[in-house]
Amino acid sequence: MTPPVQNRLAEIRKSRGVGASDLARRVNVSRQTIYAIEGGTYVPNTEVALRLARELEVTVDELFSLGGEPAASGDTIAADLLSASEPAKGQPVRICQIGSRWAGVPVSASPYYMPEADGIIKGSDRAKGRADLLVFAKEEAARKRLLLAGCDPATPLLSRMVEKISGVEVVPAGASSRLALEWLVQGKVHIAGSHLEDRKTGEFNLPFIRQRFPGEDFIVVTFARWEEGFVVPEGNPKSIRSAADLARKGIRFVNREPGSGSRGLLDSLLEKAGVEARKVRGYERVAFGHLAAAYCVMSGDADVCLATRSAARAFSLDFLPIHTERYDLILRKRTADLPAVQAFLDVLQRATLRRKLEVLAGYDTSQTGSIVV
Repeated sequence: MTPPVQNRLAEIRKSRGVGASDLARRVNVSRQTIYAIEGGTYVPNTEVALRLARELEVTVDELFSLGGEPAASGDTIAADLLSASEPAKGQPVRICQIGSRWAGVPVSASPYYMPEADGIIKGSDRAKGRADLLVFAKEEAARKRLLLAGCDPATPLLSRMVEKISGVEVVPAGASSRLALEWLVQGKVHIAGSHLEDRKTGEFNLPFIRQRFPGEDFIVVTFARWEEGFVVPEGNPKSIRSAADLARKGIRFVNREPGSGSRGLLDSLLEKAGVEARKVRGYERVAFGHLAAAYCVMSGDADVCLATRSAARAFSLDFLPIHTERYDLILRKRTADLPAVQAFLDVLQRATLRRKLEVLAGYDTSQTGSIVV
């Protein structure tokens, strides 16, 4: 007896947000045929199977299997992959649902603990920003989660308080300010954090948003004001005081990625000091995030970086303040109506959160929760 053919067509189709009628049109069959395949009452011929696999960007083996073959240890979903750096196959990820789409955020192990994760990366297409993820319990991940992109080192303080008070889990996705805003516009995250300064006006975020995304309907809420400056080892052994010192012989710098507020600030400082970027040893060396940059200084891989006071505090490093910046949280107006987002915004008004940000991160919270626009 020929073993029955099993399929995962419905699961994979729905994970990609593709309707049965749309898929039927794309592979040149009827909608009833799609439903019959999904129900197991019809086995497609080779041509239809290949067309289905091509449209859903999977292999035929991922769609169809013979009865009796071992079942997968979890669900496979297609997701937007939110990562500023190249992810690895098998890397743990956390997932979050944005409307009908899924997003996956790669996570890395800390020095002592394995990271909290919902699954692993099976394969990815870096050019398209997409990945197939093997996840353990996507139904749990679909409930009461928000995806917040940005570079604020104090995000864990906010996330823990939001979850403790409201039960809403915040999934952070590390990104430069520009990348976080791009993801927001593309519908890949709920909230984006940014500290991009307009050099002409000194205003934060609004000029960039209006120029880059005209006509988009956003709400901008201030999270905090922070100090950014040079992070150096305790005692500042290389006597670094200004941007001009970065070009001195023997000074190893670690930079932030293009599109970050820190990279923009550095370029402005170098321009004012009359220092060419090529003369800074380490200008092209990139650390993704304030904490990652400060860690390079703490570990001895760099003599200095440009980051927030909170990043310096995290590793007990010295800090030379240079500039005060406003870090805003940006979201679409329609997103603000979600109950989870309302709970998130309510926490910004909590005095307990403000005290933690002031004491632990050194932030100015006098405008925390204020609506900019």
